[in-house]
Amino acid sequence: MKIDEGTLDRIAELARLDITDPQLRRDRMADMQRIIDFVEVLAQVDTRGVEPLIFMTEEQDVLRPDEPRLEISKEQVLANAPVKDSDYFEVPRVVG
Repeated sequence: MKIDEGTLDRIAELARLDITDPQLRRDRMADMQRIIDFVEVLAQVDTRGVEPLIFMTEEQDVLRPDEPRLEISKEQVLANAPVKDSDYFEVPRVVG
């Protein structure tokens, strides 16, 4: 596939790029052409019989059991509150 001015303009429009400078346009067109050429080479690779890669490794997540436990008491938590009301934090009203 050959990248032409129209293709470059459309890609620039979609990507919201400003490529009005002539030297920049030539550079970007050359860059895009190299990318397209590389993708065309990749398309020639025979991938029949190759399973799609879903995970990078065969490792499984090792998670600890989710068991509730009391590590800090309510009194200890509320001791750090700047303002509290019996068992709750007191905060400024945010909805009028």
